[in-house]
Amino acid sequence: MTLTIPDMSRDRRIEDPTNLWIIHPAARFLLPWFIARGISANAVSLAGLALGTLAALAYTQWEMWPFALVGLLLSVGWLVADGLDGMIARATGTASPLGRVLDGLCDHGVFILIYVSLALSIGTLEGWALAVAAGIAHMVQSNMYESERARFHRRRNAVAMIAPPAPSRNPLVRLYDLCWGLLDRVAARFDHVLGQHHAPSDFAARYAAQAVGPMRLMSLLSANVRVYAIFLACLFANPRLFWWFELIPLNVILIFGLFQHRIVENRLSAVPADPFLANKRE
Repeated sequence: MTLTIPDMSRDRRIEDPTNLWIIHPAARFLLPWFIARGISANAVSLAGLALGTLAALAYTQWEMWPFALVGLLLSVGWLVADGLDGMIARATGTASPLGRVLDGLCDHGVFILIYVSLALSIGTLEGWALAVAAGIAHMVQSNMYESERARFHRRRNAVAMIAPPAPSRNPLVRLYDLCWGLLDRVAARFDHVLGQHHAPSDFAARYAAQAVGPMRLMSLLSANVRVYAIFLACLFANPRLFWWFELIPLNVILIFGLFQHRIVENRLSAVPADPFLANKRE
């Protein structure tokens, strides 16, 4: 069986290189096999969590480099599963609020397990404090980055706004949606301008061309970079290096990337949407 489903939801200009050349091609290669056997996106998300759990177990022995390498390979397997579940959901039309939250919880769950395994292996109060602080920074960074990336893709397609998710009684879904939309209020001015523009497709193309820079920078906040950074820190016999990497450089990247993205929005929003208004001002 052959099945080719191009994934148009991601802009290659802002993707992590390992996604472009390793993770997504591997997921696309596996996609027909999983669809043919009726394996659901949620099942793949849970399988990814299982791979991440095994990676965390391997990292309990990070002092021995073969175990650290196994932890890296299992983590890469989880990244493939993390991309594959979304491809299955889109290809089969089975995307759902629960699946979206499950995907996010599995992502955070894998890193929590790895952080705990590393902190347990270090066994000091200082190690636990670093792990907790880095974990909080990670959650903020990931949420902000994914929100910015979704916003970029929506605007690139000249979609000014999307309908808010339907209210859910599930407290986890409600909390996830609240956190996801934190930046929406800040970015609302640009979305209003895009929605009122006389040539939204052209305006969206100009926005995308200028926003590529900040989004490329923020791609360093992706799970891929963290997976490789964990392995390298263990290879250098000091997992603390990874946590400090999250607490300082990645926070700087987040702040600078958000700032640059808002500059792009404000610069474009300052130009009148109606060319007749522009002529009036001259």
